[in-house]
Amino acid sequence: MELLITFVNGLSLGGIYAMIALGYTMVYGIAKMLNFAHGDVIMVGGYMILLFLPINPIVAIIAAIIFCTVVGIVIEKVAYKPLRGASPLAVLITAIGVSYLLQSVAQIAFGSASRFVVIANLGTLKIGSLAIGYSTIITLICSMIVMIGLNLFVKFSKTGRAMIAVSEDKGAAQLMGINVNNIIMITFAIGSALAALASLFFLLKAPSITPTFGALPGIKAFTAAVIGGIGSIPGAMVGGLLLGVIECFAQSVPAIAPYTDAIEFSILIIILLVKPTGLLGKKRREKV
Repeated sequence: MELLITFVNGLSLGGIYAMIALGYTMVYGIAKMLNFAHGDVIMVGGYMILLFLPINPIVAIIAAIIFCTVVGIVIEKVAYKPLRGASPLAVLITAIGVSYLLQSVAQIAFGSASRFVVIANLGTLKIGSLAIGYSTIITLICSMIVMIGLNLFVKFSKTGRAMIAVSEDKGAAQLMGINVNNIIMITFAIGSALAALASLFFLLKAPSITPTFGALPGIKAFTAAVIGGIGSIPGAMVGGLLLGVIECFAQSVPAIAPYTDAIEFSILIIILLVKPTGLLGKKRREKV
């Protein structure tokens, strides 16, 4: 029974990592850039929930999604769009700068101390000797719905097919009448909205927030995206779920619990040594 509970908790945590990883992998797959400020958008969503929670939890969640979506669009327009065609190093430095800017603004606005954010006490589901928190179940179900919905959106919607076209060849997509700038903007908006949802589920698990709230989840989600295959949406899902299960099982063993992070990043190194493109990633030929 304990193994089953750990597995369910791992899938729930992995679902959150997968939602964040989708933001990384979509931006990389379409814009060919690594948005290392993505983790801090999670923090922005958490503070928006904190700000609007006294009004109503539903209002707080909607406000967080809308605000994070706007933040994602602004970051893309102001910080990344002028760097189209610039060197990867310039984009990387800019992303790190945006990350520290968001953390600094949050520290000025809300202080550096940890703030408690109790969204709701959902209780525990008991089936015989099995006890699982309702928050875990809701997180798992919602994350699965989001991942399946996004996959269907990309495969079958007009915008989703345009995203695939831009990821394959920007020049050809532009010749076919696709507005590449709008597609990249929509990608940032979707990724930021998913980051806001991830902040909600993280706060259901651990109801406290600081200006560095999204730093470690962002790094782990990026790790999940690389494990699954950066640029692959199914790969981000698989990598997130795998990382969540590994983390929960490692934390359930007292002897290795302190080394959980080291184990996760070691698995990343091993997978990249065996399969550099990740589990579901495909090797692409760069055009010259």
